[in-house]
Parts: sequence; structure tokens; C-alpha cells
Amino acid sequence: MRFTLTSVLSLLGASPAFAASGPFFSLGNTDFVVLLAFLLFIAVLFYFNVPSLIGGMLDKRAEGIQTELEEARKLREDAQSLLASYERKQKEVQEQADRIVATAKQEAVAAGEEARADLAKSVERRLAAAEEQIGSAQSAAIKEVRDQAIQIAIAASRDIIGKQMTATDGNKLIEDGIAQVDAKLH
Repeated sequence: MRFTLTSVLSLLGASPAFAASGPFFSLGNTDFVVLLAFLLFIAVLFYFNVPSLIGGMLDKRAEGIQTELEEARKLREDAQSLLASYERKQKEVQEQADRIVATAKQEAVAAGEEARADLAKSVERRLAAAEEQIGSAQSAAIKEVRDQAIQIAIAASRDIIGKQMTATDGNKLIEDGIAQVDAKLH
């Protein structure tokens, strides 16, 4: 069997237990009994100060919430000041890092210039040393060429003199040489 809302209400309304019969201020009237029970319940609540207890509990809860809110505000302020402090420190560290980088760049440029200058000096010294070596090699080569020319000239002279000179001319040259040496020594 299927019940609808109207059929349930009609069954409840037709029932003698749910109907108010007789005078209203009688204990047989359920509405009156319910009203008396409600008033008695309210009286018991006021007798035991339940509203003030509930109000006190609500006040304590409100104070607890207020205290928590104040603590939260303080924590927020502390966190903001800590954040600001860290931001300042980060800015200072960033500035210091920028200064370090700028100093390092300047030092690198100075070191590069110094290295270039040292390299130029080194190249100049090596060029001077190479020119010196070239000069000394050139002098040595010229001396060697002269020595060989002298040796060739002496050999040629010896051949020429040996072919053209006779024994008497040789003896005369030897005597002249001895006389010159004797004159220079005394």
C-alpha cells in the first residue's frame, strides 16, 4: 500500500490521540499538557541558571577567540617584521654580491691589462734578445768569412810567393825580418 502525504495527515488528524478534545485548560488536552511541560522546562532552565551558564560559556569562548585573534595578530606582525628584516638582509646581500662582482670585473680587467703589458714587455725582451743573437751571429759570420778570406789570402800569397821567390830572396827576407825584430826589441 502506498502512502501519500495527505493520506498520512488525514490518518493523524483522525486519530483520537492527536486531537484536542474538551476544554483547553484541562489535563486531557494534549496541547495544554505540552504547553505546561514546555513552561516547566523553561522554569527549570532559569532555576538552574542555564542561560547565564550558557552565556558565560559563550563569553569564555568569545574571550578565547579574542585571545587567539590577538595572538594571531601578534604572530602576523612578528612574521611581517621578520619578513621585512629578511628582505633587508637579502637586499644588503644582493648589493654586496653586486659590489663583489663589480670588483671582480675591475680586477679581471686590471689583471688582463697587466698581463698584456707583461706580454708586451716579454715580447720586447725576446725581440731584443733575438736581435742580439742575430747581431752576434752576423758578427760571428762576418768574422768567420774574414778569417777564411785571410786564410785563403795567406794560402794564395804563400803559393804566389813560393812560386816567385827564390832561395836568395827568401834568405834576404828572413834577414830583413830579423833586423826589424832586433830594431824593435832594442
